[in-house]
Amino acid sequence: MTTYRTIIIDDEAIARQRLARLIEECSNKIEVIAEAKNGIEGVELINSLKPDLIFLDIQMPGKTGFEMLADLTHVPSVVFCTAYEEFALQAFNTMAVDYLVKPVEKERLQLTLEKLKRNTPIGPGFQINELLNLVRQQSEHKKLQSIPHKIGDRVILVKVEKITHFIACEKYVEFFTNDGQKYLTDQSLKKLAERLPDNFLQVHRSIVVNLNFVKEYRKYFRGKYILVLDDVAVKKIETGRSFSNIVKERLSIE
Repeated sequence: MTTYRTIIIDDEAIARQRLARLIEECSNKIEVIAEAKNGIEGVELINSLKPDLIFLDIQMPGKTGFEMLADLTHVPSVVFCTAYEEFALQAFNTMAVDYLVKPVEKERLQLTLEKLKRNTPIGPGFQINELLNLVRQQSEHKKLQSIPHKIGDRVILVKVEKITHFIACEKYVEFFTNDGQKYLTDQSLKKLAERLPDNFLQVHRSIVVNLNFVKEYRKYFRGKYILVLDDVAVKKIETGRSFSNIVKERLSIE
């Protein structure tokens, strides 16, 4: 019986754990050999371990699932984990790429596993450039232009290009503009990161920064960095250790 050596790639630990548990419950034909929490780790693991199959999150900080695929020297079969609308999912179908809508449901996962049992090809018979174009088109419609902030019975729309950074704080997310103003939103940091323009980067599990306002960086201990922002407060942001590779890549740090 064929066993598919598999890697799960998702920036959310809970999503990875849930998928691994469902896979174990549904099939003994899939052996999860590794997990990656971002696209950079994913590339390294795939090229070194050469799995037969990967379950790949599309939206990840630093490098999307599609951008990650473009960097592979070993291309396994692919099952995307996605939150995209139906028209995009139909396009995935026409390219013979399977997908799971997040949060992944056991019944839908079983359909994917049935394809494996029937030896139905699942990727990589698709064109990376076509999928990248599809994602760009989709993203253009989803990018945020402003963030609402409620004051009494009024709602202020804060322009995204003026926002320097976001900080998750208990039930809310604080966000700051270059003139030193602080605002609040009840949208999660995860959802915001998915819809912000590409110049925004998650640099810590609770912080997203607008790279257009980073005027200086300083090396910190344990591979972390201090980002100095070009705002009235000259705010200093400490990056998270697990985000070091992503920060180095986006800021072209040697």
